[in-house]
Amino acid sequence: MWNSRRILLSSSSSVAAVTRTVGRHRGVVSGHPLASILGSSSSVIGNHWQSNNTVSSNHPAVETRGFSSVSAAPAATAPVTVAVAVDEPRKKPLFVPTPERRYEYFENPVITAEGVAVIKFDNPSKKVNTISFALKDEALKMWDKEIGPNADVKSVVFASSKDDCFIAGADIYDIQALENKQELFPMMEGAVDFFRHLKAKQIPLVAAMHGPALGGGLEWALWCDYRICTDSPKTKLGLPEVKLGLLPGFGGTQKLFPLVGLQAAMDMMLTGKDIRPDKAKKMGLVDLVVAQPSLEAVAIQTAKGLADGSIQKSKPKKKSLVNRFIEDTTPGRMIMWKKVEEMVQKNTNGNYPSPLAIIECVKNGLEHPSDWDARFKFEREQFVKLAETPESEGLIGIFDGMTKMKRHPFGDTVKPLEVKKVAVMGAGLMGAGIAQVTAEKGYQVLLKDRDDAAVACGQDYITGNWDKKLKRRHMTKYKYNISSTNVVPLTDETESWKRHFAGADMVIEAVFENLDLKRQIVQQVEEVAPERCIFATNTSAIPIADVAQGAKRPENIVGMHYFSPVPSMPLLEIIPHEGTSDSTKATAFAVGTKQGKTCIVVKDVPGFYVNRCLGPFLTEVPALIRDGVSLERLDKAMKNFGMPVGPITLADEVGIDVASHVAKFLSNADLGVRMEGGDISLMENMIKKGWLGRKSGQGFYTYKGKKKTINSEIQSYVKDFVVADLKLKEKEIQDRMVSRFVNEAAKCLEDEIIADPVVGDIGLVFGIGFAPFRGGPFRYLDNVGVDNYVGMMNGFAEKYGPQFEPCQLLKDYAVSGKKFHQ
Repeated sequence: MWNSRRILLSSSSSVAAVTRTVGRHRGVVSGHPLASILGSSSSVIGNHWQSNNTVSSNHPAVETRGFSSVSAAPAATAPVTVAVAVDEPRKKPLFVPTPERRYEYFENPVITAEGVAVIKFDNPSKKVNTISFALKDEALKMWDKEIGPNADVKSVVFASSKDDCFIAGADIYDIQALENKQELFPMMEGAVDFFRHLKAKQIPLVAAMHGPALGGGLEWALWCDYRICTDSPKTKLGLPEVKLGLLPGFGGTQKLFPLVGLQAAMDMMLTGKDIRPDKAKKMGLVDLVVAQPSLEAVAIQTAKGLADGSIQKSKPKKKSLVNRFIEDTTPGRMIMWKKVEEMVQKNTNGNYPSPLAIIECVKNGLEHPSDWDARFKFEREQFVKLAETPESEGLIGIFDGMTKMKRHPFGDTVKPLEVKKVAVMGAGLMGAGIAQVTAEKGYQVLLKDRDDAAVACGQDYITGNWDKKLKRRHMTKYKYNISSTNVVPLTDETESWKRHFAGADMVIEAVFENLDLKRQIVQQVEEVAPERCIFATNTSAIPIADVAQGAKRPENIVGMHYFSPVPSMPLLEIIPHEGTSDSTKATAFAVGTKQGKTCIVVKDVPGFYVNRCLGPFLTEVPALIRDGVSLERLDKAMKNFGMPVGPITLADEVGIDVASHVAKFLSNADLGVRMEGGDISLMENMIKKGWLGRKSGQGFYTYKGKKKTINSEIQSYVKDFVVADLKLKEKEIQDRMVSRFVNEAAKCLEDEIIADPVVGDIGLVFGIGFAPFRGGPFRYLDNVGVDNYVGMMNGFAEKYGPQFEPCQLLKDYAVSGKKFHQ
């Protein structure tokens, strides 16, 4: 039986293809931002051997057409919720207690006649409850004043006054505000001591959870004796600290695995995945699942029953014989840890320290089963070490940036227009993907193409994706039906299409990259759509100003550059031209955000931001081949740096013809010398030979099934392009490739193509998979030192040519000693 089971955790269209392939291989940060370190769908071993098939959050996926994009792999369009909440440092009114409101972070406790104290989290200054050290201090004060010494209190229920949130996580600013992270140690110790102090009263504690109970919020519940949650789709439980390079630090690494078992606990903590109510009950994470209206009443009755003995605490789930061997015997644990550590190494390439720290915390707990002081001490030591790492700083920076991107940058007085009906022109992979994410968010969608066959193709794509979500329980049947009815198929032959469009608030065009065609569609739409209707073009190459030229209402035209596959990719570039109105920009931003995208606003230039940075990077590949770097070394070097896929594999996956077209397109744009240095005829000759990559079975690699090798013919062909083997070390290979990326990003900031370094970091991490643990190109520059980097690039410029000359902004920062992130 043991051997029978698997042991594992287990033209412009060219640029689009490049980006989508990056996503396909990404896996670490996918979608919404930070997909799980081990992939949101991976399972550990034992009963968790089979994959849960959770499409990485918005962290891998399919294909597209259009100069648009990079695939990644997170949970399709669902925002990734992380274990912390960002709270910008700001002055707030000093809290003054009153008889009606004695506490800042809690409603006044209510004690029932049966002795059940009901304590409700409620921070009126935020939309969600978050745990801060200030909240902990106030909770301790409240407990010692009103609960601890009160002999009439026989049990406690912890609930929330928020409509749809228990506790969203810990307040990230508590960590960011400390320059010396060692100061966290006594603060974390105080938090654990607080929970142990609650337990010292020896009365039943019940957690009543509706909405997110994440990170520190779930840890609070783990300290309780009984956990109840609602069956609402808004309720989700998880410990996603790993996505920020941290670990559960309020006892979570020690409290979880005795409750749900080692394998389930490791799966939760190493992936950071959300657990839905039915799964939580099945695995023993919660004791009871109830309807939202009855949550408080059931929690109070349960607390009373636990106190008087009429209700017993739930026992841990009984393990199967196989799982008892795996989790409770020395040989079984050795096998489990070996497989877990192998999978961590495979998925992180050693670049993320937090998964290994989580493993060590659990191992330490197993080795000291009765020494809780030592177990909690070890956990907070590991937490503080992680908080000091650049990897955690980078990942927190990304999350912080995502939060800032939720508000449009056009001023508080600019309000988006109300949008209810969205028309999508073009039912190809891009158009169908846009229609899918739009319909899922409650918009009525008009999906139009030239004929029934074209529209049916788009509908099949959408339905296929929804069928998968339904099968994987990522979508309810009710949601499936509602989303399906939101999509209205239309064709040129549909007599009523003009009447339908007369009620459209926004039209998103996703047709082929042809300027004349796009202008024709603008004219067509302006004839039938209302004057308020916004026209968004999903181009990734054609200037938005050119599309708007000759339009009756150019102020209503804006670029919305989606990345493919749209349901999975989290990034959306909003590109206004000079005449785009502020309300149009704000509306595009609002629609994109509601679609589940992280929106960045970029200038109307060739390649916009993400694809513009991709060009010089691609050009450096043949330059390194010329200097004697083998194909295998080139791929390995970039993967070791933290990229999701090496450049050789990338070219093969997207197609050699596509990669060649991308390089030529951007070479003819306005990047000048920055697109020089490499001989792109390397790929042009491969196209003549029919070596188009994986799709033809032969590219740089030879493909037979799932195996790929480099045959002697390719080795001989590539060798002819080698001018001299410079015996480059891996570090120089990485620096040459990455500096082309980083310099172009800085040049985009210098030229005001992007507004600030936060936008730049978010764009490249979510657009092309720039090593997430490095925090993006600008945080990477801060960590290595801009002066050091400029010195390195100047050396490259002298040695290899002017394509390496750092832009003026980098030179200025090097002289002044400034950092991009203060």
